[in-house]
Amino acid sequence: MPDTALRLVLFDVDGTLVDSQATIVACMKQAFAAHGLVAPAHSAVLSIVGLSLPQAMAILAPAQDAATQAALIEGYKHSYMRTREQMGAAHSPLFTGARACLDALHAVPHYLLGVATGKSKRGLDGLIEGHGLDMFVTRQVADHHPSKPHPSMVLTALSETGVEPENCVMIGDTTFDMDMGRAAGVVTIGVDWGYHDTEKLGGDYLIHNFAELGPLLETIWKD
Repeated sequence: MPDTALRLVLFDVDGTLVDSQATIVACMKQAFAAHGLVAPAHSAVLSIVGLSLPQAMAILAPAQDAATQAALIEGYKHSYMRTREQMGAAHSPLFTGARACLDALHAVPHYLLGVATGKSKRGLDGLIEGHGLDMFVTRQVADHHPSKPHPSMVLTALSETGVEPENCVMIGDTTFDMDMGRAAGVVTIGVDWGYHDTEKLGGDYLIHNFAELGPLLETIWKD
């Protein structure tokens, strides 16, 4: 008898599904400049992608007090929202092959798709609307959870969908994604086109393009 148990395929967003690095770096520079501060280096900004903003800002501006860090966060959020309104979906373009992969996975009856992201709900809603990504049945965002790599996002997604940990994968481009998935007891799949050093990801698997994901999932969940 074929195995028809539900499988949950969870994706990180920034650096995994969409290439938002130009917008993230530019908006961070604007936030720091507005307070007369030297912006962190490009590599430093990319290193915190995936974390919730309070944790990210504490790393990027450790010498600033809590009030200044909070102001930087609000400045970044305002700049990011303004950029999204001006550019639409172009401010965070989908990586090559992402849409075709999502559509193909969505067509598999026993696959459920979801996201676990450091974005806010407003940010994720805007991105989903802009790209027409209505296939995600569970959407975990920074507003409702501790920052990655805490496993709360994955555990909540499992609870919402009723899927067992062994039938779930977490796909991402950062060590935060891999550590989060591992802490939740699910299989982790790293991608090599994102923002963290591939050699340091430490996932259970690594893919080099979206075309590899479908066959890999079939192998992982082979009867």
